[in-house]
Amino acid sequence: MPEVTVRRIDFGYFVRPAAETGTGRPRVEPCLGYLVRHAGGVLLFDTGMGAHPDLDAHYRPRRTGLAEALAAVGAEIAEVTVAANCHLHFDHCGGNPLLGQIPVIAQATELDAARSTPDYTLPDLIDGYRFEPIRGQAEVLPGVFLLPTPGHTAGHQSLIVRRDDGVVVVAGQSHDTATEYGADQLALRARRDRHGGTLPDVPVWLEEIERLDPRLVYFAHDRSVWTP
Repeated sequence: MPEVTVRRIDFGYFVRPAAETGTGRPRVEPCLGYLVRHAGGVLLFDTGMGAHPDLDAHYRPRRTGLAEALAAVGAEIAEVTVAANCHLHFDHCGGNPLLGQIPVIAQATELDAARSTPDYTLPDLIDGYRFEPIRGQAEVLPGVFLLPTPGHTAGHQSLIVRRDDGVVVVAGQSHDTATEYGADQLALRARRDRHGGTLPDVPVWLEEIERLDPRLVYFAHDRSVWTP
């Protein structure tokens, strides 16, 4: 069987205002997607940043469009057979309208929230093309599946890719940074060790990620990669 590959897609960056960083200072963050090449098809996870004057004034983005971002890794939209969004905020599904009738998989909870909650996302990013809602875990390609990882949003999902050399997790924005993920992973270890005293809460789904024993965990807004 041909090797399953996971390639990072660079959609540019934006500036998160000081009021949103928790540090009192603004932070420049990348906007990243991932392309999975598999014998059964080509999957695109997240599609970049949408555009709106108010959002542009707030986040000051510098975008790389979907076609250009894919071309940088030797791919094109016509190759994509299926897509998924970790969630439906504007910076993760901005290229969706360019996908035409390529199916876009999202958790039903996320799609419902995006369609019913004012200012949740940009309306043109969720209308007029082919969404396939799912509920819970779903295998998209053999050994490639989506796993609910709620927290950032109630319908957030991550991508699990089984490779011959181990499992790769594309965690989207389940955590903003690899450091935050590592802190939760270590807190989970401390809980397993029955370490005394008060310990941080960790997401309930992290146990399932840990059972997969991932060798790499990628993120949507951090170029750093978590490794065990």
